[in-house]
Amino acid sequence: MSSYFRPSVDAMSGYVPGEQPPPNVKVIKLNTNENPYLPSPKAVAVLQDFAPELLRRYPNPMAQTFCEAASAVLGIPSDWILAGNGSDDLLTMLMRACSEPGRAVVYPMPTYVLYRTLAEIQGAETIEVPYPEDFTLPVEALIEAQGAITFIACPNSPSGTAIPLELLDKLAANLSGVLVIDEAYVDFAETTALPLVKKYENVIVLRTLSKGYSLAGLRFGFGVANPVLLEGLIKVKDSYNVDAIACAVATAAIQDVEYKNASAQKVKVERDRVTTALSKLGFEVLPSQANFILATVPPQHNAEAIYQNLKQQGIFVRYFKQPGLDNKLRITIGTPDENSALLDEVSLFLRK
Repeated sequence: MSSYFRPSVDAMSGYVPGEQPPPNVKVIKLNTNENPYLPSPKAVAVLQDFAPELLRRYPNPMAQTFCEAASAVLGIPSDWILAGNGSDDLLTMLMRACSEPGRAVVYPMPTYVLYRTLAEIQGAETIEVPYPEDFTLPVEALIEAQGAITFIACPNSPSGTAIPLELLDKLAANLSGVLVIDEAYVDFAETTALPLVKKYENVIVLRTLSKGYSLAGLRFGFGVANPVLLEGLIKVKDSYNVDAIACAVATAAIQDVEYKNASAQKVKVERDRVTTALSKLGFEVLPSQANFILATVPPQHNAEAIYQNLKQQGIFVRYFKQPGLDNKLRITIGTPDENSALLDEVSLFLRK
C-alpha cells in the first residue's frame, strides 16, 4: 500500500505527551509540570464575564491587547512581542520560517523533545549535542554546529537546570542562525535572558502562561524578539492563531504579577523541601530552577519500579526509558499535601 505522506513524516515518530489520567479519575498528577495552584482570580473573572458577542467575530490577528499588556509588564515595546497558541505555536513558526533540508536544527540533549519532532516534520537535519552529567551548556560544540536554529531551554527540561546569562551571551554572539531561548519555566528561576533580545537581532526568547500563570489548559504563549526577526514569523503564522477568549484571559493574567509571583514562591518553597527530603532518602537531585526536579534514584533501586509503584498508588511522575535518564524520575512540584504523599510512598517503597 502506498503512503499518503511525505517520506520525512513516514519516518518520524510523533511527540508523546505525558500520561493523562482518564476523566473523573482522581490522581496526584506530578508528571506534566502543571502549576498546582489555580490561576489569578482576575483572569478567572474575565473568563466568567466574557461577552458572547465577541465569539461571533474573528479575534485581533496579532493579539494586540495582550501585547500591550505584556509590554507594560516587561518594559519591552509591544511590536517586539508575538503571541501564539502556546509557546509550541512559536516553535512551529520558527521551524516553518527557518528550517528545511540542508538547514540544520541544533540543540543540547536531553531536552524538550518537541524540538526534534518539529525538525523532522520539516525534513531538517538535527544535530543533538550531548549535555554532560552536570548539564552545563556545551557552548563550543553548539557554536561549531552553526545551526539555522539553535534551541536552548532555560531552565532546561527534564533537568530543571538554568544556564548562566554569560554563556547564552557567548552563544548568541557566535551564531549565524537564530538562537531560541525557551523560558517556559522562567517564573520559577532567578534570571532571564530577555536582555539578550535587545543586544542581538538573532535572539528570540519564548514564554508561556502554562506554568507560572497556571493556564496550561488555555494554550497561550509569546515570543520576544527584534521586529526584524518577528517579521518572518508573522509571515508563516496561522492567520488567527490566538482566540478571543485566550487573549482576554491571558491579558488579565499577565497583569496580575503579584498573584503569579506568590504562586511561584509557594512552588519554590516546596521544591526545596522535596529536594531535601529525597536527598535524605539517597536520591541525587540536580539543583532546579523550574517547577520540577530530576532525581537519580539510589544505586540499589530501579527508577522504573518506583515509577510503576507510585502509579499504582495514584501518583503520576515522569519516567523516561532512554539512556542517561533511565535511572531518574522527573517530579513536578505539587501542593504540600501532594508532595508529602509522594514522599511517604517513596519512603515506604524503599524500606520494602
